Amino acid sequence: MSPVIQVEGLRKHYGTVRAVEDVSFDVQQGEIFGLIGPNGAGKTTTLECVEGLRTPDAGRIRLLGLDPVRDADALQPRVGVQLQESHLQKRITVWEAVDLWSSLYHRPVDGTRLLEQLGLQDKRGAWFMTLSGGQKQRLFIALALIHDPEILFLDELTTGLDPQARRAIWDLVRGIRQRGKTVVLTTHLMEEAERLCDRVAIVDHGRVIDIGTPESLVRRHCPERAVMITTDDTRAAALLAACGSVSHVDAGVRTVSVRGSGDHLLDDVLLCLSVNSVHVTGVQSQSATLEDVFLRLTGQSIRN
Repeated sequence: MSPVIQVEGLRKHYGTVRAVEDVSFDVQQGEIFGLIGPNGAGKTTTLECVEGLRTPDAGRIRLLGLDPVRDADALQPRVGVQLQESHLQKRITVWEAVDLWSSLYHRPVDGTRLLEQLGLQDKRGAWFMTLSGGQKQRLFIALALIHDPEILFLDELTTGLDPQARRAIWDLVRGIRQRGKTVVLTTHLMEEAERLCDRVAIVDHGRVIDIGTPESLVRRHCPERAVMITTDDTRAAALLAACGSVSHVDAGVRTVSVRGSGDHLLDDVLLCLSVNSVHVTGVQSQSATLEDVFLRLTGQSIRN
């Protein structure tokens, strides 16, 4: 199948600022695709170019086979957008906003049910200015979904949401994908990207560093694993240091931490302890995450 989104050599500059220098990626139908990167990496600018909100300086973009700028009218009923920052009139109510957005499309979804899914049913009569930050965010997601778009763009979709609301949004996004829709999102939350995205593109300094499933990126860039052993046996550190899968041993008072690579590290450690009759009171295995990959590829210093 042809990708529903194709981006090739995208570039966007603002004077001397190179917001996007060279970005290319494809998105398949029914995929949740994530753009992750530090502040100022070019994620939002990339998304706005793909959405047709900004005209790129160079490169080629195809959205459902169409040009997002030239064919904006044809794409409008097929694409939903939730921006990173949005505003409505202070005294428009939640239901008035949903009803207004519904009137713009020929086949809107059930607005009442959508508000229920997003936990906003009790706020349908509330003014926009009285909503909390998380409630406003959920309202904008509702407005992006009101016409049941084929492709949904979500820019920092769970910013300001509490854990319960965040999980509800995740379930909603998964449900959208299960109906064959395509979702493209940006996020600063690595757990969110890891749990939601089929593939992610790591963007830094306006370029794509790597693309893949969260699992493949972890295997490629952070293959190390760690095992923490709790034991009173003083032989444990020396025995584990001789284990073939172990590359590093750090011994504490009652704990021994070992690191190594490969899928059999834990098995090898447990076998070594068992063969040598080392009494163990606790074992904890730790694998690298997408956050570890993110920090390794983009650095750990704070960006402005």
